[in-house]
Amino acid sequence: MKFDKLMIILLFCPLMACENRPNFAELCEQHTKICQEFQEDTWCKRERVAVGFANLAEKNDANDGNKYQQLIAYEGYEKCMLHASKIEHIKLKVKKTIRINNVVKAQAKIKAIAFATQSSEHPDLLFFHWSRYLNEHSLNKFIALEGSELLEKPNRQINLASYYAKHDATKTLNLLYHALELYPSDATIDTEIFQSLASIFAHKKEHKQAYIWSKILYLYSPKDSTISHETLVSYFKNNNLNTEFLDQVAKKTLNNIIDNKFKAPHT
Repeated sequence: MKFDKLMIILLFCPLMACENRPNFAELCEQHTKICQEFQEDTWCKRERVAVGFANLAEKNDANDGNKYQQLIAYEGYEKCMLHASKIEHIKLKVKKTIRINNVVKAQAKIKAIAFATQSSEHPDLLFFHWSRYLNEHSLNKFIALEGSELLEKPNRQINLASYYAKHDATKTLNLLYHALELYPSDATIDTEIFQSLASIFAHKKEHKQAYIWSKILYLYSPKDSTISHETLVSYFKNNNLNTEFLDQVAKKTLNNIIDNKFKAPHT
């Protein structure tokens, strides 16, 4: 099955697309300062690696796109380490101090990069400054780009959808569908799209569509905390759904998305 193939790809390339680049150990040998930014810990290794490669990309090619990736990587690390810092070590209290220090360092880097990019015209940074700091000027510039080639990327369509979500359900659906059309074959798909589609249809009481997108989420990301087999069973029983047919639709739809063959339905 195509989605099984995709999950294998994600296991071996969990952070970024597989490409010719040093592994993290080689990165640390060649760029010691990048790896020494945080005190090493058994927690948040994946997030720390993401920060390392984001910093390497910015070092090799300083641009606003790479600065945005730095911000996202630091946010991921901060969130993970913030959770880890709340865990008490009975025998090794110093661990908590190390983690708190790492959180503070990550927060300082986020603040510094955000300050340096507050006047950027980059679409991702415009939305970042709106979503994190409620910068209306950045929002207006981002919305003004609607319909332009600059927003023809999945994450930017998702961001646009999140803006319209509260007051235009139809437009939100169309933007989320278009985001799915824009994913290249076997790309890592943001599961927020599936969650949002399922939620919108559930709110509209369009139970078949809500089930289909929930099932797609479960097939694509069975360990997602927002979905489970039990949840799906409960939903189709409560709404008297023909799951044999709907499961086939969900599987075919997901395979089309993965193969870059998905076409947005009319809304």
